[in-house]
Amino acid sequence: MLVGSLKPGDHRVAIVAARFNDLIVDHMLSAAREAWAQLGGDPEKLVVARVPGSFELPVAARKLAEAGDAGGGFAAVVCLGCVIRGETDHYDHVVEQTARGIKDVNVQTGVPCVFGVLTCDTLEQALHRAGVKLGNAGRNAVHVAVEMANLMVSIDANAEL
Repeated sequence: MLVGSLKPGDHRVAIVAARFNDLIVDHMLSAAREAWAQLGGDPEKLVVARVPGSFELPVAARKLAEAGDAGGGFAAVVCLGCVIRGETDHYDHVVEQTARGIKDVNVQTGVPCVFGVLTCDTLEQALHRAGVKLGNAGRNAVHVAVEMANLMVSIDANAEL
């Protein structure tokens, strides 16, 4: 059975974080950085890029993923954002296109691209999912990124399976 470990090793990981709803996203970003450090990750191998909003996450994630792990590229990309439902259908469009874009980065590049975007009905829900009550989506996303980066190495090493 192939599984990925939670040891960052020599991997470089990128985090793309939205500035929109920064009260929430900044809290998630802080937890993501703490998780990286707790796993033993080298702070020099964690790169953060900021984008205006969640809708812009996929384009930055793709650019980072296309750099690849070899030659200073990235083994995984974490996307952090927060979309809170309003009184219009704008929410639905942003959530759908952001999710599709991040999924496409995964499939088209083969680089794990983690969906760490909160999709909430209220600010209170977002605060809870960003660490007030229910853990922190930023921390969880870094754990997924490290595990997936290591799983990709295991798969490559066992390609003849």
